[in-house]
This record gives sequence, C-alpha cells and structure tokens, in this order.
Amino acid sequence: MTASVEDPLEKFYFEPEEQTICGQPVSSITDSFDVNYPSVVDRFFTRYYYFKGKVPYQVLYHSNRICLICLAPGHPAFTQGISSVNFDVGNVDRSQNVVKGKAKRGGMILQAESTLALLTTENGETYKVPSCIRGKLVEVNTALVVQPKLLEQLPEGAGYFAILLPKIENCDAIKASLLTQEQYEERLKIKEEVDT
Repeated sequence: MTASVEDPLEKFYFEPEEQTICGQPVSSITDSFDVNYPSVVDRFFTRYYYFKGKVPYQVLYHSNRICLICLAPGHPAFTQGISSVNFDVGNVDRSQNVVKGKAKRGGMILQAESTLALLTTENGETYKVPSCIRGKLVEVNTALVVQPKLLEQLPEGAGYFAILLPKIENCDAIKASLLTQEQYEERLKIKEEVDT
C-alpha cells in the first residue's frame, strides 16, 4: 500500500472564482486563453532571409530597426547537430564589442558579408555566420558560447547570434537586398524539386 504524497505547490494553483464588478459577472481570465495566440516574432518582427552560398540565415527585422541575426529553419546545422559557437573570428573577438549610450557609440560597423561567429557542427563542419546586413553591432548572444545547443532548443528569435542596428537611410536598401518569407519558401521549394 502506498501513501499519497501531497503536492507542496497545490496551494498556489489557480482556482477560478466567480467575480462581479459593478454588479456585472466577470469571466475568468483563463476563458480568454488562446492556444494559437501569435508568437512575439509574429507580432513584432518581419522575417527576412539571407543566403551565403546555399546556406540560409534569418534576419528578424523589428519596426524600430533592430535586427536579430539567426539561423534560418532550413540551415544544415540543425540536422547535423550544433557543437560549438565562437565569436572570436580570427582578427577580432565580436564578444568584446562594447556600445555606450542611446546612439550605441563604439559598436563595430559590419558589412553584410562580415563574419559574426563561427558555428561548428557535431560532424566537424564549420559555418561562418554572416552579419547578413550592413549595420552597427549592438550585442552578441554570449550564452551560445557556453550552451550552443540553445540554438536547437530556444523558440524562434530567442536563439539569435547578434543584434544589429542599421542606419535609417539604409533600411529600404537592406530590406530590398533580403528575401521575404514568400521568396524564401519559393527558393526552398525549387531546391526540393531540383534535388528530387
């Protein structure tokens, strides 16, 4: 016979209670819960894509010009397994980038082809992660150095390599140089047809 074990957190569980405000019944907050509520990326960012050779990268473009540089869902590193991420790209360590103030003074100016990081897969292949856009490096995600598997585990947008800030006057040209979500999907579709 086993003794029942009490749940120590049971007293903290949410229990809906009937409430009235100004004489009107108010429905429980859980009644409005929507499983299909749009993600942070869907609500606040526009997805763009950049190809370095045949390898895709994702640029999440916020309306305030902030750009998150990520791996595109079709990046081969996801199937190969991610082993390590390093921001020391040879002549400079991107993790040593320091910005100050509202204008982000001191940030490194990167071109679209500038290498942000080196990503190594479990089968030993190394990818040079590009900046994808021309802009000022605001921050790199140093958590990836300690835990590179976060790239495989975190939701879209949270597993970013870096945050870049393009100049206002360059924004339209940057968007025009990248692929939209539809163009990216079309390119993947064409690639599938060629491969089969």
